[in-house]
Amino acid sequence: MNLLLILVGKFILFFSKTFNLGSGSTWPGHIALEINPNFIRQVLKKNPDLKIVLVAGTNGKTTTATLLRHILEKSKINVFQNEEGANLLNGIGSSIIKNSNVFGKLNFDTALFEVDENSLPLILDEFEPNILVLLNLFRDQLDRYGEVNTVADKWSKSLQKLKKTKLIVNGDHPELAWMAKESNLKSYYFSIPQNLMKSKFPEDDADFLYCPNCKTKLNFNKISFSSLGLFECPKCEFSNPESKVLNLSNPLTGDYNYYNVEAASVVASEIFGTPLVNIENAFKTFKPAFGRQEVFEKVGKKIMVILSKNPASLNRSFEAVLSVKKDNDSLLMVLNDRIPDGRDISWIWDTDFENFIPNFKNITVSGDRCYDLGLRIKYGMENQSAGRRTKIKIFENLKEAIGKAANETSTNETLFILPTYSAMLEVRKILSGRKIL
Repeated sequence: MNLLLILVGKFILFFSKTFNLGSGSTWPGHIALEINPNFIRQVLKKNPDLKIVLVAGTNGKTTTATLLRHILEKSKINVFQNEEGANLLNGIGSSIIKNSNVFGKLNFDTALFEVDENSLPLILDEFEPNILVLLNLFRDQLDRYGEVNTVADKWSKSLQKLKKTKLIVNGDHPELAWMAKESNLKSYYFSIPQNLMKSKFPEDDADFLYCPNCKTKLNFNKISFSSLGLFECPKCEFSNPESKVLNLSNPLTGDYNYYNVEAASVVASEIFGTPLVNIENAFKTFKPAFGRQEVFEKVGKKIMVILSKNPASLNRSFEAVLSVKKDNDSLLMVLNDRIPDGRDISWIWDTDFENFIPNFKNITVSGDRCYDLGLRIKYGMENQSAGRRTKIKIFENLKEAIGKAANETSTNETLFILPTYSAMLEVRKILSGRKIL
């Protein structure tokens, strides 16, 4: 049966690409799993020598997986990835169909899958990976996932069922550090240089402020962002585990990306034995994943697309933009509320517009919820004097918004586009003329 499912899946892939209907990154797997729910498990069982790496977290999954793939490929390790960001079970199934032969043989050394945080428990029920990277957990899509503590509880229960998996864990995340400790699995922890932790106070979007062991409020000595940093419980003394800081260069904009760099580098060095000098050299030729600081060049103008999908994500996008912004650069923000984004957009009120908005003279706004976003931006301008207020331009039509914002961007200047997930796919289709999913 699986041979037939793979053949059908490969036909769908061919058809989708031939007629520019998308990359076929979900439907082949969706159909295969509808007909045979054990499809993924059975195919992977036929490939016992395949090393499986999962990358899970709210933010940074695609970037970390893409960094790791680039490092491994430069080290001559044959690896495939669900590179289009299709990170549910159907996306993993589609990636397997795409990269296998018709008999289900995967002629690769390593399978690298980024995994949606809510789907991680379901995926771990299907198969046990060799390596599981846990990046972070933040509030995201509350209507779909519920509170972030609910997702954390599911993760913790799933880790208890694993037997041989090696964990790569963010040691600055209190909940994840405790979760790994309680799992009794072999764990490697990563952190970032302490000079990048520039605050002593958790941000407004912080989620994990209490000890996961005894529920006492944690003390933070340093904070990188949100509730990531150097912590200690004053009651039970739970604190950061000993974590690796490899001090490699960051090929991406924004200090927050050091977490993704460190995670990918620790996997490469500790699990695959890649020398640090090789990792450093690989970063010199790294190009960001789609929609994650991806750059388009249009008639002498640079357009940078930065996915911004939840409070922690958008605050980090603000940080990245301000670190490279020049005086006359332009900004377009796009807010959708579709299923991949979450229907609840109340999260925009948990982000730091107040310190970001004054840096732009004009802001263009679009998306399904453009008027809600325009209102939020207007409230973020309350501290601006009347004569220096940022001007907001709202366009319901996204193509028109991109055109207007690009026209107002001078040659050799940058238009920054900050979209939610479904909006990012639309933006890329307009800019590149090609669908991703």
